[in-house]
Amino acid sequence: MEGKLREPLRELAECSLPAALEAMGERWSFLILRAAFNGLFHFEEFQSELGIARNILANRLARLVEHGILMREAMADDRRKIEYRLTEKGAALLPTMVALRQWGERWETGVVATPVLVDERDRRPIRQVEVHGWDGRVLRKGDLVWALPEEVASAVDPA
Repeated sequence: MEGKLREPLRELAECSLPAALEAMGERWSFLILRAAFNGLFHFEEFQSELGIARNILANRLARLVEHGILMREAMADDRRKIEYRLTEKGAALLPTMVALRQWGERWETGVVATPVLVDERDRRPIRQVEVHGWDGRVLRKGDLVWALPEEVASAVDPA
């Protein structure tokens, strides 16, 4: 990533990272999302499991709904009760959540988190999240460069 072309760091409107951080970039939002991935749906469940103040939880849930990460659904049996469900957009954050957890285990705590995240089929731990090239190669920082759209090779394999 040290080639001639650099990502325009001052031009935040052209970068998707600030937009993603605007939607998710604070601790409680990630913890709420983790809870949603773990099957929590109700305000009271989030509040008791996370120990978060009610006003902060209400604010973060509203923000996640506003950004389309969670959706609010009234329960069929009692329309006064609301469930918060992951949207497709929210579920797409799973690799990010797993990568952050793995990074934290390696660089912050130095301990594998409990419970261990495993493949449901064979109960074996999942692999580390990695960046892969179009051909499946694992890519490292030195393998990456920025390119303008007109410099990007076609997605079609010429072979």
